[in-house]
Amino acid sequence: MRSGMLLLVLPAALALSSCVATPQPGATNSSTTPSALSGTASPGAPSTSAPLETTQASNKAPVYWIGRSNESMFLYREFRDVPEQDNPVTRALRVMMSQKPLDPDFFTPWQNPKKLASSISGKNVITVDVSPDAFNSNVDADMAERAIQQLVYTATAAGASAGLIDAGQQVQVVVLVDGHTDYVAFNHVRLGAPTSRSAGMVAPVWIIDPQEGTPVQDGSVKVSGRSTAAGGKLRWEILRTDGSVKTTYLTGTTTASADPSQPGAFSLSVNLGQGNYEARVSQLEDGNPSQSLFVDTRGFSVK
Repeated sequence: MRSGMLLLVLPAALALSSCVATPQPGATNSSTTPSALSGTASPGAPSTSAPLETTQASNKAPVYWIGRSNESMFLYREFRDVPEQDNPVTRALRVMMSQKPLDPDFFTPWQNPKKLASSISGKNVITVDVSPDAFNSNVDADMAERAIQQLVYTATAAGASAGLIDAGQQVQVVVLVDGHTDYVAFNHVRLGAPTSRSAGMVAPVWIIDPQEGTPVQDGSVKVSGRSTAAGGKLRWEILRTDGSVKTTYLTGTTTASADPSQPGAFSLSVNLGQGNYEARVSQLEDGNPSQSLFVDTRGFSVK
C-alpha cells in the first residue's frame, strides 16, 4: 500500500468463487480489446493509448468521458473539482459515475452506485469494488466495452496524477462487484481479469485547455491539447459565438509534437478580446488538405 494515503483495503483473495450475474451469450472479458477497434482503423485513428498522466499538486481529478468523432466513439478527458473525502481514485470514479461532463458533446453510460471503493497494491494493480447498480444502463456490447475502458482510463489517470502508482510500469485495473469476480457488466463484459488501457480508445484529437465553459482573461489565450498523430499536421479555428450563430474569427495550422517525452502535444496562442468563443482542432488528411478529421471543439469565454 502506498504510504501517506489511507486506502480502503479490499479482501486479499481476488479469486472469489461466487458469481453475481449470469454470463450472457457472447460476453467478452474486460481485458479484451473493444471489438470495433480490433479491425481496420480509420485513417488517422489512434493506435496507442494516451500517455499515463503525470503527478500534479492540483485538487482536480482527471475524468474520462465518451464522445463521438467521425463515425467512432472515443475517450476524452476533463479535470474536475472533487470533494476531499475518499481516496483520489474513488473520487475520480465517483465523478465519472454520478456527474455529467462539462462538454455537452460527451456522455457517460455509468449510473451513480450505492457503494464504491478502491485500493492500490504494490504491484501497480488498482482494485475497484462497486455495487451492481452502477451498470443500470441499457447499452450494446460495443458501448459496454468502451465504458469499462472509461473506468480503466479514469482509475489509472487518478492514481498516476496523485503519485500513487509507478507511471514507469504497466498499470492494471481489477473490477469487482460487491467483492466478487465474474460479474457481467452491462450484460456484455465479464469483469475480474486485470485490465490495462486498450490502444486506440483515446480521441485522435482532443483539446485539453481551456475546458468547456471556462472563463479566461483577455489578451493572449493559450489553446493546448493532444493528437495521436505525433508530428502530424493540425488545423485550428477560433470562432466567435453569439447564441447559435458562430463566425470564423481566426484560422491556422500547427504541428503536433514528435518529442517522445510529449508525443502529439500541441499548443497555440491567440489574442482575443472579450466575448464568447469556440476553438476547433482537427487532423489534416495526407494528400487531402481540405479534409479535416476527428474535429474536437471547446467553448469558452474571454472576460
